[in-house]
Parts: sequence; structure tokens; C-alpha cells
Amino acid sequence: MTTATTLSTATDPAARRPTLGGWLAVLSVMAGIFSIVTTEILPIGLLTPIGDDFGVSDGTAGLMMSVPGIVAAVAAPVVTLSTARIDRRVVLCALVLLLAVADFLAAAAPVYWVVLVSRVLVGVIVGGFWSIAAGLAERLVRAESVARATAVIFAAVPLGSVLGVPVGTFIGDHAGWRTAFVVMGVMSVAVFAALLLVVPPLAPVRAVRPAALGSLLRHGAVRRTLLITFLTVLAHFGAYTYVTPFLEDVTDIGPGAVTGLLLLYGVAGIVGNFLGGVLVASRPRAAFGTATALMAGATLLLPVLGGSPAGAVALLVVWGIGYGAVPVSTQVWFARAAPHAPEAAAVLFTASFQATLSLGALAGGAVVDHATPSVVMALGGTVVALATAVIATAKRPTV
Repeated sequence: MTTATTLSTATDPAARRPTLGGWLAVLSVMAGIFSIVTTEILPIGLLTPIGDDFGVSDGTAGLMMSVPGIVAAVAAPVVTLSTARIDRRVVLCALVLLLAVADFLAAAAPVYWVVLVSRVLVGVIVGGFWSIAAGLAERLVRAESVARATAVIFAAVPLGSVLGVPVGTFIGDHAGWRTAFVVMGVMSVAVFAALLLVVPPLAPVRAVRPAALGSLLRHGAVRRTLLITFLTVLAHFGAYTYVTPFLEDVTDIGPGAVTGLLLLYGVAGIVGNFLGGVLVASRPRAAFGTATALMAGATLLLPVLGGSPAGAVALLVVWGIGYGAVPVSTQVWFARAAPHAPEAAAVLFTASFQATLSLGALAGGAVVDHATPSVVMALGGTVVALATAVIATAKRPTV
């Protein structure tokens, strides 16, 4: 069964697009994904001050992470299908403008439920923008540059993931958590202008059909990749969402030191993304398995060694390197599990990743409210260790 239907026979602009113009368009799409990913995970580093401001528990504050994921899981197929006949540039610009609205709404929220409304909007944006943007490289640059352009666009995910939390925490510590959302809102407006100026009109050429999504789930390789993604993302966000309370309560360090440790984690994540990208092309099982094993070791040892700053530093670096390689590894496994249906695979990946992200944050919140941050870390390590075992026994993903 085919996964796409021709909607337009318009000539693709990439063939005649100037090299500089094409790369500016790629960078603007990357900036859009970076802004979205950063906004989505921004509350992780601001969990305590936001919770204190509104008088809610850490677990309740964790809803800021779970709500966008739940909405994004639904929005990925719904937005992609419902906007199938609309110029892709128009859709991307509209979603980024909505992101600015969501950021400013959170910054001005007088009560906690208004923050949650803004997070619902973020979920719609995440699901829609990522599903559309993931396959745009081939329409923005010439054929010989598609691989590099795709890598640039996808690099926004780990960059936003590893840098968003420490940067947001730094701004929050020095100017208040509301200022962090204002900064992201201003950035979103700038990205909107960039998309409008440098991305060419992109008439819809193909549309994912609902039947294609269902057909993918009948493939064993796709189901196995979904299971591995579920376990890994569940473990990571179940634990990492509450890393700030762990560092404050267990490691017993102040907000300034937390910011520094999260920044160190971010740098380690960038290193992990680079190493994972190099390894996954030739040895996908080794890349993904090593990443999850590092995550498992770090989170299982944090309750034991994380009471000292030195132990926390070392384990956060290991965790960062491990998770830094997860996005690129996951993307390669999905692509190789469904090489005949790249558009549908992108939607399925986005929906599953976001749904699991929200479930992880929600589960971690329930545990931290009834136990301790150390228990959250131990449970996260156990789950990601299970993911490592599944990877070890799975067939090598094929091209």
C-alpha cells in the first residue's frame, strides 16, 4: 500500500533554488524545531519555582510536561491530515506564531490552569510542526545536499533537548521563570519572520493517508521499534523531569549549582548526539544499545552516588552522553523499519515519542509525590535497562 497521494504536480523549488537561499530555509526550519523543543521541555528546569509560585506540588507541576505530550500524540496525525492541502510554509508559520502566543500566555498566567492551557497549545504545535518539517529537506536544497540538510534539521531535537533546560534554568534563576517564557516568545516571533522571509512557497505534494499509519503497525520491525522507543522515552522523561528536585533534595545543592550541572549535562548530550550520529549509520544496534545502557547505569547509580556533588556530576555526564544519542538512534531505527513509508513513519514517530514523553512525566510525578526523587531515578533506570535488553535481542534494523 502506498503512503502518499499526489496533490500537486508543481515543480519542486529545490531544483532551481540558490544554494544560500536553500540553506537559509533549512536553518529557519531548524530554528523552529529548536524553539519548539526548548519551549516544550523548559518547565523541567523551572519546576520548583513555578510550583512554588502557584502553590502546587512537584508532581502537579509535572503536568506541564505531560500535557503537551498527550496533545502532541493526537495532533501529529490530526494536524498533518487536516492541513494536507495547505501550503506547508503557511502551516509552519501559523504553528510558530501560535508558539509565541503560548509562550506569552504562560508568562502572563495569573493562575496555574492558564499555564496548562498554554501547554495544550504547545502540544498542538509540537505534533503538527515536527511531522511536517521532518521531510522538508529534499524540497529546500539540491539533491546532493539533502542528507546534510536533513541532519541539520534533526540536530535541533538534541540541541533543544540538552540546552533548553539549563538555559531556561539560568534565565529563571536570574530574572524569574516568567522571563524565560518571554524570551522564548520573542524567539518564536523571530523564527516566524525567518520562515516567512526565507522559506519558499511549498505547495502540498503528498499527503499521508490514515490507512498508511495502520499498515505500518502490522510490521514487526515497526512494533519492535515502538516498544524500544516507549521504554527509553518513558524512563528518561519519568526521571529527568524531576532531576532538579533530586539535585536540590538529595545532592543538596543550590539553584545556581543546579543550573551549572544541567548545562554540563547539555554539553554531554551534544557530545552524545555527535558520537551516536557517527556510530548509528554503520552499527545501529551498538549505538542504541550503548546509549540506553549508559542511561540505565547513570540513573540506577544516582540514588547511591548522587548524594555527593562529584558523584552527581559524573553520572549526569554519563546520562547526557547516553540520551544525546537517543534521538538520532530512534530516528534511524524508525526510518529503517519503514523505508517504504517515510512520511507515515515520521507521523508515527512523533505521536509515539510525545505520548510516551507525557506518560513518563506523569508517572514520575505520581512516584515523586508518594515517594522520593531517588525512587524515581531507580525506577527509570530499571525501565531503560529493559529497553537495553530488547535492543540486544532485536534484529538489526535494515535499510
